[in-house]
Amino acid sequence: MLIIEDDEIQRLNLPHEYGVDDIPLVLQDRSFTQNGQLDYGLSMHSKMMGKSGNLPLTNGTLVAYFEAKTTRLRLRLLNGSNASTYHLALDNGQSFEQIATDGGLLEAPVKLSMVRLAPGERAEIVVDLSAGQPITLQNITQTSASMMDENNNAPNFNFLEIRPHQTLTQIQATPEQLNRIEWLQETDAVKTRSFNLQMTMGMGAMMGGTNSHTINDKAMDMGRIDEVVKRGTTEIWQLSNTSMMPHPFHMHDVQFQILDRNGRKPPANEQGRKDVVLVDPGEVVRIIMRFEDYAEDAPFMYHCHILEHEDAGMMGQFLVVS
Repeated sequence: MLIIEDDEIQRLNLPHEYGVDDIPLVLQDRSFTQNGQLDYGLSMHSKMMGKSGNLPLTNGTLVAYFEAKTTRLRLRLLNGSNASTYHLALDNGQSFEQIATDGGLLEAPVKLSMVRLAPGERAEIVVDLSAGQPITLQNITQTSASMMDENNNAPNFNFLEIRPHQTLTQIQATPEQLNRIEWLQETDAVKTRSFNLQMTMGMGAMMGGTNSHTINDKAMDMGRIDEVVKRGTTEIWQLSNTSMMPHPFHMHDVQFQILDRNGRKPPANEQGRKDVVLVDPGEVVRIIMRFEDYAEDAPFMYHCHILEHEDAGMMGQFLVVS
């Protein structure tokens, strides 16, 4: 995990002492063979849906725990799974504050009792431990009318037990104002591009064929440039999921802002800088971004962040030119 900070963040007096009150957590689900080796045997189901495991790993550790010494704990969460969408909550039902998204601090903390993280997506939360009781960060399975939607979620399991010491060092409350974000407007955009996230059903898809997962009817081709963007411009990308399962859409090069989900403003904890957005089945998500860097000879990627989907072709590449 790469952590990038600046002087402005330090002045906020958020928990920031690595390994004490500021803890990065890479969350994954994995399967193992009888001799303890990672099992990456792909069934037809996992080729289509993405590989999921039956054991939770936190920073590569089974049955992970942390001995807390402060009243507040900052957890930097990364969903590092192949395919599973996590619904993270505390086992006692206690709420927490989300303070950051993929690309940095939110403008203000958002109080939540559960946060959804797709593969590749990040969030920072602050947990209050002043009650002095052990609590556990766990994944909660979400049920759905769609079998494919439900199967894209990991089973119920515990990621991290937090064990407070008898005496805790006091940490001040989270500031009400965290950041000031420059919000891009629809009127800033010079172009809107459409991207349809697609899966081909049937035996070809079940076998993980290279054309089974596509964007705009095209599978990834290293010899093809799919989009060309002019440096310094702002664009809207419209993401439509025409398949039966969620897809986390990820862009290289830029951080974007979510304009809307099916025409509705995104929830408060998604109103920040992001580079991964989960697009549910049948959903249309519009994102807006400014392209400030360029790579005329080396393309950037956009893709579904489910590993087996991008491997099967759900990926494209774009150039940013001067």
